[in-house]
Amino acid sequence: MPPARVVAVAPGSPAASAGLHPGDELLAVNGEELADVIRYQLQTDDPTVELELRRGGLERLVVVEKGMGEPLGLELASAVFDRVRTCDNRCPFCFVHQLPEGLRRTLYLKDDDFRLSFLYGNFTTLTRFTEADLERVVTERLSPLYVSIHATDPDLRARMLRNRRGATSLRWLAALLDGGIEVHGQVVVCPGLNDGEALEETLLGVLDRFPRLATVGLVPLGVSDHHREPELRAHTVDEARAVLETTGRWQRRFLEALGRRLVFAADEYHLMAGRELPPADEYEGFPQHENGVGLARAFLDDLSRALAGEAGEGSGPRPGFFAWVEGTEAHSGRWTAIDGAPGEGYRAPRGGGLALHPGPTRPVGVVTGRYGAMVLAPRLDALAERAGVPVRLVEVPNRFFGGNIAVTGLLTGADVDAALRAQPEGHRYLLPDVVLSRGTFLDDVSVEGLCRPVEVVRTDGASLVAALTPEGRR
Repeated sequence: MPPARVVAVAPGSPAASAGLHPGDELLAVNGEELADVIRYQLQTDDPTVELELRRGGLERLVVVEKGMGEPLGLELASAVFDRVRTCDNRCPFCFVHQLPEGLRRTLYLKDDDFRLSFLYGNFTTLTRFTEADLERVVTERLSPLYVSIHATDPDLRARMLRNRRGATSLRWLAALLDGGIEVHGQVVVCPGLNDGEALEETLLGVLDRFPRLATVGLVPLGVSDHHREPELRAHTVDEARAVLETTGRWQRRFLEALGRRLVFAADEYHLMAGRELPPADEYEGFPQHENGVGLARAFLDDLSRALAGEAGEGSGPRPGFFAWVEGTEAHSGRWTAIDGAPGEGYRAPRGGGLALHPGPTRPVGVVTGRYGAMVLAPRLDALAERAGVPVRLVEVPNRFFGGNIAVTGLLTGADVDAALRAQPEGHRYLLPDVVLSRGTFLDDVSVEGLCRPVEVVRTDGASLVAALTPEGRR
């Protein structure tokens, strides 16, 4: 079993007191060779932990004494120590297949690993799931998990995954639900493939076979300029409205049959269709917030509370696409609670935000993508009133990916830089941290490399209002 490599030791932690250092390799914990950070957490929970280390080619045993359940204080190089279980599906709609050349090699890796589903909310198709995996998930209560359904008709699902095991692998979903595991599902809706009557059949299949699913998110197909599938195309406005109508109809059926809505449409559908976002209570706690379902509503409600002077931390984004590749969200719920989990997740760790210097005479430009601009535009007057200066949007077209890619989180440094070059010097420019990982964009452009100075702001309504509020009014 490959060892887990230590990349950081928290100052003052039990690991630091025991003399652990970055570069140490964990060979075993309490006599067990570990395959992933999940087993690491379980083995390091006790007050006495025996670590078999290798340092400088020499092996040694270190005993760490700590409080029961106290974190050891290590950050490891990866969440999975053996090998990530890669995806052998060939889904035509897979966004990894639509990436341009020249990005970091890790971004092209497709995983289908239930461990990353548990740790970071990645969606797995279960086509590589096994009986041993089921036993481990149920025994260790690795819940919640996230499963890509796409279709409940076996033939259609196999056709969409381009994998014959797609026709049978949903048996594992039933087994997980029978074992009491919380599972959230996803359907990437592809026009002409699994929409319309096929989507109706899928939701009927959910009610009939998988009514214990916690939620099902309906997510629109993203089509970049780099796709190679002639059958792929973006939704029309009418198709987006049809998905919303289907969602509403099935929410009513699920409410009647199960007492909860169960199925939710991604925010993009509401924006594409020109429809109002549902109120917060209709998202039933935002369980698929990180999948773009209710993200805009949570942001707007957060913004309204902040403008009204109500205190709050802000909901902020959670990891989503590329989440395990670069680092976990530094301030998001369950991800930070994982001792040993690497700082891996495309959208974080944030940190390192630039100092904010609100000035009474400097106009402000808020950098955002097309969908972000649609959400923020109606609130500009209220934001300008709070700031005491003109506030405008700097909408950045996504030329890097092209197609219908319009979410702010997939903006690149090159596109942001091009947009800022058309903006006047001397203004303040606020950049949402959702576009960054460790201070760099997806295309490896750094914040410092932009043509205009920017101030990095957490991607939530409260943080935006705080950045715009002059010091004397805070």
